Amino acid sequence: MKKAVVLYSGGLDSTTCMAIAREQGFQPYALSFAYGQRHTVELDKARKYAPLIGAEEHMVIDIDLRKMGGSALTADIDVPKSGVCADEIPVTYVPARNTIFLSFALGWAEVLGASDIYIGVNALDYSGYPDCRPEFIQAFQQMANLATKAGVEGHPYQIHAPLLNLTKAQIIQQGLSLGVDYQLTHSCYDPTPEGLSCGQCDSCRLRLKGFADAGQEDPVSYV
Repeated sequence: MKKAVVLYSGGLDSTTCMAIAREQGFQPYALSFAYGQRHTVELDKARKYAPLIGAEEHMVIDIDLRKMGGSALTADIDVPKSGVCADEIPVTYVPARNTIFLSFALGWAEVLGASDIYIGVNALDYSGYPDCRPEFIQAFQQMANLATKAGVEGHPYQIHAPLLNLTKAQIIQQGLSLGVDYQLTHSCYDPTPEGLSCGQCDSCRLRLKGFADAGQEDPVSYV
């Protein structure tokens, strides 16, 4: 099996993405970030469950994005609970987050001798983040092959975004077909201290709608 670095938050999409990487014949090397996010429960789940869901190795990198702030996930800004609005980028957007994360993934991939990186971004049922669009993925892949020793020496990188054009329901259905246990995942941006999902933030709403559209019951606990 070839090695692949998989960006893994502990959430629904990234867990499904790791299952897809394994199904496509890769050994997943899971990469998570403690970036000062308010929903650290997702990182707790990532640390606990990465080995159980097939990660060959799991690395957690500390980056304190709270020093910059600028997002409801990394600053003292309320998480919106009014619903998903496609007309504007919400305050839960973390500036340049996927660019930062993919850069670390690229560095680890080069050290591992891996040419493949998986990221669970989605451009259909999502909050409108600019770093979840196909144009961004294509541009980062081009940059990766210009900026690395491996790339310029003829070992090009491929950024896989297998969920990019799927609805949340389709993502869930594909994950279930691959044996993903969604009880082991977390999506909420503003959980209670006990780890219960709020049910009202963008991430919860998208998740709940996805399960409903897929004809399934979400196995995680809500307030």
